[in-house]
Amino acid sequence: MPVDQDGAREEPVGGSVYERLRADIVSGAEAPGDHLGEAALAERYGVSRTPVREALRRLEQDGLVERVGRQMHVRMHRPEEILDIYEVRIILEEAAGRGAAQRHTALDLGLLTRAYEDMLAVDPADHAEQARANRLFHERLRNASHSPTLINLLERLGSHLQRYPQTTLSHPGRWAEVLRETEELLAAVRERRADDAARIAADHMKAARDIRLTMYAAEASPR
Repeated sequence: MPVDQDGAREEPVGGSVYERLRADIVSGAEAPGDHLGEAALAERYGVSRTPVREALRRLEQDGLVERVGRQMHVRMHRPEEILDIYEVRIILEEAAGRGAAQRHTALDLGLLTRAYEDMLAVDPADHAEQARANRLFHERLRNASHSPTLINLLERLGSHLQRYPQTTLSHPGRWAEVLRETEELLAAVRERRADDAARIAADHMKAARDIRLTMYAAEASPR
């Protein structure tokens, strides 16, 4: 384990500072607006300030933290951010649907089919499991595109949306719509109907965007 000149660990046990702090931000353990002081984080993880500083730099590049004056804070939730993320994701998911329809292998199709079957088996009241099963399907869809750049970009966008803890799948009637959309998308991919797969994937994300904005507005309204 690397140590600095004072004998402090350069990386904590259980993963890098970047990985652990990123997980804390995505999970909400570090709330939007929280101050991320180098000294406090170094003490928490039992490391020197050097890996903390590097982690904050990387997280700023990821868009998960922001500089306020001379201090670093967890990035605030903003409707403009939600809209921006979804507008980009709509384009990328459209490309993923098209790419999957054009380039999927038999293995890809089998994995996608299994992921859809897992979605059908989820308890309609278990929103956390719905979100997990839905993420898995979309992960396999982008993998089936066989585009490393597209896969990387979608993974990074996914981490931004995970900062908004309430899933859109909890919206009344949404899960039934998602199952229908996923069935149609899977059929288009299977039959290599690239234009249809692209359209369905884009429409799916547009619906999620509209629900996310509705949920955000409801949460932000005075009670």
